[in-house]
Amino acid sequence: MGWKVKIEDLREKFAPFGEITEAVIIMERDDPSRSRGFGFVHYVNEADAQAAIKGLHGKTFMKKNLVVKISHAR
Repeated sequence: MGWKVKIEDLREKFAPFGEITEAVIIMERDDPSRSRGFGFVHYVNEADAQAAIKGLHGKTFMKKNLVVKISHAR
């Protein structure tokens, strides 16, 4: 994900795959105005998340290749 992506951009890109409950972009601690280059999109159901993975993983978005996968707690 590019450094200049906004939450609205993220929602727009992922919305065709299902109902989104939340979209978050992770920001730098030292500079909260700068993205760390990744974020999270939460869907209402698992099937929509799987559709987004199949539809977007490896695709280009704002000049960056997307890595789309299920996030797991550390």
